[in-house]
Amino acid sequence: MADPLDCRAVLHLASITAASWVDRAIEHIDEILLDHAHCEKKAASTALSLIFRYPERPALMLPLSRLAREELAHFEEVVALLRRRGREFTRQRPSPYAARLLSVVRPAEPQRLLDTLLCCAMIEARSCERMQRLAEALTEPELARLYRGLLASEARHFHEYVELARHLELASEPELRARLGEIAAHEAEVLAAAPAEPRMHN
Repeated sequence: MADPLDCRAVLHLASITAASWVDRAIEHIDEILLDHAHCEKKAASTALSLIFRYPERPALMLPLSRLAREELAHFEEVVALLRRRGREFTRQRPSPYAARLLSVVRPAEPQRLLDTLLCCAMIEARSCERMQRLAEALTEPELARLYRGLLASEARHFHEYVELARHLELASEPELRARLGEIAAHEAEVLAAAPAEPRMHN
């Protein structure tokens, strides 16, 4: 049986991160940490935006509220680490990854909500996979410990988004699985076309 924290084995990713990304990330680890902090902040914002966008969906409220709080706790953890390294959280030009991934979202409901939840799930899945690659490769104990410590929550967030889509019955089970596969394939294409910059999702 696969290790439950082996993100490449348990999540529905359609591609595996190349070793060249890991090498570049380690070479520019402070930029990766800054981008990581922005990703955690954006993840919290996305969860909260879904609460505001869908007040008629009570099943979303508490799970997404808890998820947003956890993402903000991770944001604070990464910002604190940046400060220990003599850096500050600052503005950063955003990666095109999320916007390009979300371009696959269909405009009509309930497909819009289904696709949004599954896109959020894939972002969490890719984050988990890349954090695992970093945890395996980093030689600085504090950095490796940070990324090992986040793996379980990133994997759980992937499953929480998929389970929300399932619980809300936004599609039949075969349709949900097929759409998840389509979005995973789209995510892999988006990643392959991303610029070679030190970002979590480039």
